[in-house]
Amino acid sequence: MTKSTNETHPPGPLAGVRVLDLTWVLAGPYAAMILCDLGAEVVKVERPPHGDVARTTGPFVNNESMYFQSVNRGKRSISIDLRSDDGRELFLRLVDEADVVMENFTPGVMDKLGIGPDTLLERNPRLVFASTSGFGQTGPWRDRPALDIIVQGMGGVMSITGYPDEPPARPGTSIGDICGGLYTAIGILAALREREHSGQGQSVDISMLDCQIAILENAVARYFATGSEPGPLGTRHPSATPFQAFPTADGWMVVALSWGIATQWELFCAELGLPELVGDERFETSFKRTENHAELEPLLFDATRKQSTAHWVAALSQYGIPIGPLNSIGQAVNQEQIVAREMITTLQHPIAGDVTMAASPLKLSRTPGRVYGAGPQFGQDSEAVLSEWLGLSEEATAALVETGVVLTEGGPDIAAYLRA
Repeated sequence: MTKSTNETHPPGPLAGVRVLDLTWVLAGPYAAMILCDLGAEVVKVERPPHGDVARTTGPFVNNESMYFQSVNRGKRSISIDLRSDDGRELFLRLVDEADVVMENFTPGVMDKLGIGPDTLLERNPRLVFASTSGFGQTGPWRDRPALDIIVQGMGGVMSITGYPDEPPARPGTSIGDICGGLYTAIGILAALREREHSGQGQSVDISMLDCQIAILENAVARYFATGSEPGPLGTRHPSATPFQAFPTADGWMVVALSWGIATQWELFCAELGLPELVGDERFETSFKRTENHAELEPLLFDATRKQSTAHWVAALSQYGIPIGPLNSIGQAVNQEQIVAREMITTLQHPIAGDVTMAASPLKLSRTPGRVYGAGPQFGQDSEAVLSEWLGLSEEATAALVETGVVLTEGGPDIAAYLRA
């Protein structure tokens, strides 16, 4: 675990890139966080008087949302009333200085506010305008709202998650939102790279439903190759065996025999005390083992239950067999490999105190991704951003605050929200 300090770091690979982040909740903020971890200056533009609704999502520490912190670290926060003429004009002036504008509203909302992609790209032709939505900016469903579980369900992911003959199961993380965020970040990076050659910006249109289709990989290939519908298989792989979770004397482990390495099956059976399976023609190849899985699995389960997870990991690792414990979240984040890779970091927040979260996995040799600080308080950077980006004086910002165009502090009353 690492703790954030004031030590000097080399600039990130996106140093100098300015991002106006109008996104909220998860998909968009996650994408913007990736850019922030890579050194971009990300200014979160929040609506008055409450800001991102994620600020009211638990768990809370001293009434500060740790959910919000987990996807908004390192960003700055400015609050502008985009419904007012003065607020829109102020935002447009910020757009003149920006490289990227991000939003994840229902399609058409930005146009209704007078700050849609055509307007902004005409004003700043080098701008990258990134939109993340449930169904994208085109197609018959573009106007439908969608959240994570909706696109997981519609995209087929939930149909192959869980166990046969049981109710549908949602994966334990919000992959509908997270995949949308990842593809949004990739799209923005690609557009910034292309801009170096053309000198022109462009729109990035990411559909969360599209992203769910894109990650189905094996399931899509199997459906079109065989004509049969893939279904849930528990922890099993559809075409490799053994490749799943196995019970042990004190928990579970996961084993994945490699394709094409025949000796792994023999070594696996020998270590489990099942040498007779090696000569059984039902289990000669990975294909046959998959075909006869219902007969094989009980035999393997009976054997693996006889020893602890640690025993099996030590015994089978010596043969190069891919194996590991099936960890809880607490076990996962405290593994020595995770500690060595500095994948958990603790940040100092002015109200919540120590805030611990996952760090950036982007390990570049010279300019790695890193966490630049805790998530911002609502509107805390309004004055600073307007001064640095637009050269506004304290008096000019104060006048905007006086008229309600800009907020410099505020946000939801979490205590009242929790009491409600």
